[in-house]
Amino acid sequence: MELSHRLKSIPPYVFAEIDKKRQAAIARGVDVINLGIGDPDQPTPRHIVEAMHDAVENPVNHHYPPFGGSKEYKQAIVKWCNKRFGIELNADTEVTSLIGSKEGLHHTIMAFIDKGDINIIPDPAYPVYRTSTILAGGEPYFMPLTPENKFIPDLDAIPEAVLKKAKLLMLNYPGNPTAGIADLAFFEKAVAFCKKHNILLVHDLAYSEMTYDGYKAPSILEVKGAKEIAVELHSLSKTYNMTGWRIGFAVGNAEAVAAIAKIKSNVDTDIFKPIQLAAIAAFEGPTDHIDFCNNLYIERRDLAVERLKALGWPVQPIKATFYMWLPTPKGMSSADFSALMLDKAGIVVPPGTAYGPNGEGFFRMSLCLDKARMAEAFDRMAQHSITYDMLQAKV
Repeated sequence: MELSHRLKSIPPYVFAEIDKKRQAAIARGVDVINLGIGDPDQPTPRHIVEAMHDAVENPVNHHYPPFGGSKEYKQAIVKWCNKRFGIELNADTEVTSLIGSKEGLHHTIMAFIDKGDINIIPDPAYPVYRTSTILAGGEPYFMPLTPENKFIPDLDAIPEAVLKKAKLLMLNYPGNPTAGIADLAFFEKAVAFCKKHNILLVHDLAYSEMTYDGYKAPSILEVKGAKEIAVELHSLSKTYNMTGWRIGFAVGNAEAVAAIAKIKSNVDTDIFKPIQLAAIAAFEGPTDHIDFCNNLYIERRDLAVERLKALGWPVQPIKATFYMWLPTPKGMSSADFSALMLDKAGIVVPPGTAYGPNGEGFFRMSLCLDKARMAEAFDRMAQHSITYDMLQAKV
């Protein structure tokens, strides 16, 4: 059989490949410590699970759900966004359901990118931005994110020739994998920039509630006039520990929301109604677990900072997400370091190049593991002399 050219044009999904290597190491008898994929280790809050149980028991919920999300789900989204960000939304025209924001990102790109179009994306970034652009026949243009620019792209550096062909500009704050954060002043500039060049601004806000040390992540829709040019994608995965449930939503520009919903209605049959009802319970129920989980991530972050500094790494505490974006030892590639960590210490970390060309020289470390297991990972690194200056030490 012959695969399609579009499938041949994209690499294997990075986390699927990392999991293959992890499974192979386990099969060899290695006690693997996984600091790779970002999946909360705490359970979904009990009141959400109970809402799901109750909904499943009711046969009225066993049928096809409404396209674009139930009326109740969309109204709950509107109320949550208003309470959290102070923004006003029309539930009928400015909200649509998503089977997780990953699916939403793909459908957004498919709705707007044609062959020859450009999608302006951050680099490094969540791999779906790039691969879905290629699948749509478009071309990704990479905006470099570096520690020097505090992981904020220089919009003014984008060439005019790129802007003429660009249909989308994608942002992600708080950011994966860099944990970079942005303020409303940058969002105001981005909105004005996209209006000027008639480019749809897509903001991926999957980590809105995972913030620390007094920082609170804004919505791009807080910018006056943003709905004229912007759409924002949200996920319940990280905020409510619901990664496996696959539910999220898109809000903002009515034309963009309708386009995403049109793609979805031709590709999927929306979200199982009991999951939508569980999500409503998440929006309307207690939020103690958010503070509880954030405090766990702060404790793990502080442990990681302390232990990494002891191993020579230049590292500062992150203010959002549960990722740490770290430089590889001087002179070592991202792929080589990732392989070394698994082969010598039994530790899984994704290479920075999995997130784009500017990821070279970095790796990502997740905080989705309890402190004892994380401490064991750093003990193994010390035991195997995996330090930031390890190559220089051998000279």
